[in-house]
Amino acid sequence: MTVISELVAALAPEKVLTDPDVTDSYARDRTFLEPGRPLAVVLAHTRDDVVAVMRWATEHRVPVVPRGAGTGLAGGATAVEGCVVLALHKMTAIRELSPADETAVVEPGVITADLDRAAREHGLMYAPDPSSYEISTIGGNLATNAGGLRCVKYGVTRDSAMGLEVVLADGRVINTGRRTVKGVTGYDLTGLFVGSEGTLGVITAATVRLRRAPSVYPATIAAEFTSLRDAASAVSAIIAAGCQPSLMEMLDRNTLKAIDDWRNIGLEDSTRAMLIAQSDAVDGPAVSERMAELCTANGAAFVAVSSSAQEAEELIGVRRMAYQAKERLGKCLVEDVCVPRSLLPDMIEKIEAIAVKYDVLITTVAHAGDGNLHPVFIFDHALTEPPPQVWAAADELFRETLRMGGTLTGEHGVGLLKRRWLALETGPVTEEIHHGIKRVFDPLGILNPGKAI
Repeated sequence: MTVISELVAALAPEKVLTDPDVTDSYARDRTFLEPGRPLAVVLAHTRDDVVAVMRWATEHRVPVVPRGAGTGLAGGATAVEGCVVLALHKMTAIRELSPADETAVVEPGVITADLDRAAREHGLMYAPDPSSYEISTIGGNLATNAGGLRCVKYGVTRDSAMGLEVVLADGRVINTGRRTVKGVTGYDLTGLFVGSEGTLGVITAATVRLRRAPSVYPATIAAEFTSLRDAASAVSAIIAAGCQPSLMEMLDRNTLKAIDDWRNIGLEDSTRAMLIAQSDAVDGPAVSERMAELCTANGAAFVAVSSSAQEAEELIGVRRMAYQAKERLGKCLVEDVCVPRSLLPDMIEKIEAIAVKYDVLITTVAHAGDGNLHPVFIFDHALTEPPPQVWAAADELFRETLRMGGTLTGEHGVGLLKRRWLALETGPVTEEIHHGIKRVFDPLGILNPGKAI
């Protein structure tokens, strides 16, 4: 019996795909990276399917690359040569939703927005809100510790993850964390697995925290600035004033131009940046008016305040179009550096200077309230990877980020794209510990090899 025949026998023929034309479509994420050729793709429907795959993979020393919806931006889910891609998007059950405990138990293939919609039927919400929330999965969000638009108030995915069901590299199953509000028994394995990019185990279910949904639709403002630094200064002023926005996003001129060319949003020639902010507090309208005043005081040329849920959604919709608009311009090297919020204006200026110095097109959006910036380097569609000047610009950007006390990735993960700079942030001792942890959970090195560390 061949190796693949054994896998088919352990599962079912319809769950194991081997046609190269089909498997190739599961080998990529949203990066430009050229993947390896998978040996097969497994469409897991249950935890037992995942257990069977990992037992088989351990026996035959075959690498396994876990995959959700393939929306990753760092190469974390790209196939490696000769691997099995373990696709989890068929595991879509919301096993439990408890309004009394404000928790849900979900499988990894559940779409982020679908969980939020299910929670809102009970007056609750799922707080993590990545821009890809309509297509990204909970499993992928957990793998990268995704953030999103609401993280300025509610935190990142780890802040909503209470417990996990995980299949280890050898097929054993463990449950981490808890269902209670408090719990400090043992090490925080839940926190360890969240953000580990599928290198330590395969998450097959998660217990997540839900929160009370706002009683009214959050009041929203959109402010236009003639200076990107002024927009960043307005962010600092809003935070300093204690407004506690539930969302605060900034878009630079290049991003706005890409959106305008695509969807004709009426961009003014003088607009260099836009700040979109929202408050879901009980006094949200008053808070939004205060944020509008602070934007004006910091140089905003125009400020719009939503007067209805529809207007608020339209303003947020501008932000959600950003990445698709950029993809129309060329291939994208997408980054997500994070700096202390007080240094956001300085980082913005540095990005602009780097773009000029290396003559590269950089479009930037930011989860401004977190100091988390997404500079996207655009290069020609015809190229298979970024040209030297783009890599040089990215290198300077990362080094400047670390000099400011920042981090290489706020929410996308290291994947493959950032491994070349990882040692600059972690240092040799931390790197040694990372590899030691990897050996404990995956002694054969078969789980998503070459990623994250």
